[in-house]
Amino acid sequence: MAQARLILEELKRNHVTHVIGLPDNSSAMLFSLLSTDQDIRLVSVTREGEAFAIAAGLWIGGKVPVVLVQNTGFFESGDSFRGTITRMRVPLVCLITYRGYAKLVGWRLEARGKALDAETLSRADLDSAALITEATLKAWGLPFDFLHADEDVARISEAFWKAKESEEPFALLITQDMT
Repeated sequence: MAQARLILEELKRNHVTHVIGLPDNSSAMLFSLLSTDQDIRLVSVTREGEAFAIAAGLWIGGKVPVVLVQNTGFFESGDSFRGTITRMRVPLVCLITYRGYAKLVGWRLEARGKALDAETLSRADLDSAALITEATLKAWGLPFDFLHADEDVARISEAFWKAKESEEPFALLITQDMT
């Protein structure tokens, strides 16, 4: 698991001016640190879709925003993401907490290439949001990588580089609660 403090330091190294999002259990520690931080402004939203519109406006204004939402919130914000971030080619880094990831590890070994079906999506031992997260990002054309632990925090800088180079958003899937 990654320490929120290390993530915050990496965001600062990348000159982030704003973090926009809605806290969940996985991101609560980072939101707590951001709420008292003097260098990065925290913008809390009531719906995740608002985060992408606000980020686009900040980017147009010369700021360096990051969106921080849960995978379920990212699904909710699809039209805002498509209509602003993707269409405008905003090089936005999205930190997406990956609810249900831990349960996927065993399922992936069990499934080995099987297509998702209604039976799998309704299994009580799996989180259906987790089952569709990566497929949704691929379908929406959002490249992504994983942030599992402290040693992966440098991937935040890589995400900024990839977003800037490609002139498109890039997501990091945070697979465990931040401490």
